[in-house]
Order: sequence, then structure tokens, then C-alpha cells
Amino acid sequence: MARYNGPVCRLCRRQGTKLFLKGDRCYTDKCALERRPSVPGQSAQAKRIKKLTHYGVQLREKQKMRNMYGLMERQFHNLFKKAEQKHGVTGDNLIQFLERRLDNVVFRLGFANSRVKARQIVNHSHVLVNGRKVNIPSYMVDLDDMIEIKENSHSIAEFKELKQEETELNIPSWLEADVKNLKGKVVKLPSKEDIDLPVDEKLVVEYYSK
Repeated sequence: MARYNGPVCRLCRRQGTKLFLKGDRCYTDKCALERRPSVPGQSAQAKRIKKLTHYGVQLREKQKMRNMYGLMERQFHNLFKKAEQKHGVTGDNLIQFLERRLDNVVFRLGFANSRVKARQIVNHSHVLVNGRKVNIPSYMVDLDDMIEIKENSHSIAEFKELKQEETELNIPSWLEADVKNLKGKVVKLPSKEDIDLPVDEKLVVEYYSK
């Protein structure tokens, strides 16, 4: 299955919740979900939204989580199988694996305003992990890893602006960020308690466990 390349705001409207796929726009009144909360292709006044079955609810939660992190179905399913095989709670393991992806870490450190942009930054070889170039978005960071934007990329307009911004970023507790120098560190592995996700991971586990 190919990666979704359509209007990402439709994904938020389809799921009925903000997935924060458009960066700063998601926090303003320009957000599509704020302006048009109805399901895409459906007039809320003309059609009655059917009550979802339990399977439908499970599917919606799975799609919601997959869309948030921008993964294709096969990628997401493979990550779930990896989480299932690891010792511990499968849902918690899945969240940790998703959070440890390099593109997500670049986003969480504030070096990009969306995971889509973070993936581009990684793909374009702007990121170093422990001093070595890594251009694989799915790369899994580990404890004590140092993540930084390479020095000769600092002159790019978006990074120059980021270094000059005075706004304090909301960095999760499992990461340590030095935004002025475009550097960060994994100070502990993420746990479910560190991540505020509008998704019920138990329903995702139920979906794949049938």
C-alpha cells in the first residue's frame, strides 16, 4: 500500500480528532477540523453518521495511530509484530517503538513542526546521530543517543529561524533539547506515561490480535 499523499487535513476530519499533521496550522483557527468538523464527503445535516461496531472502533484507532506517525500499513503492522514479540505490554511497546523513530524524535525535539517535515529533514541528510549521518526515518534511537542537525545545515533558513525563536518548546521528559544549537539527547527510553496520545492503544492491539 502506497503512502497517503492526499490532503492531510482530511485524515483529521475522518478520524474526528486532531492528528497534528500540518504543524503550526493545527494550533490556529485555520485548522480544517475547527472549520469543518464533519466527515469528508458527507454533509452532517444530510446524512446520519452510523454508529460504529466494535471492530469499526478498533479500526479507527489503528488508522488514527498509523496516520499520526505517517506510516504505511505494512510498516505499522511490522512494528506491531515487533512490539508483540518483545517482553512487556504490547501496546506500551508499540508506542515506544513509534516514539523512538528518528523522524519522530526530530519532531519531538522541535527541529520540525510536523512529522512530515521531520521525515523530509532526515531524508535530506540533515541529521546526525552520535556524530554520524543517518538518513533513515525509521532508524530507532537508543538511550544516550545524541541527535543533532549537522553544522553545515544551520545556515538553511528554517533552522536559522528556529535558533532565533524565543518560544519555549514542549519537549517530552524522555528527551533533552538544546534548540539554540540544534542538538538533543535521549535521556531515557519513552514510556506510555511520557506520551500524550489521543489514541487507545489497547484497541489497536485488539484489532491486530483477531
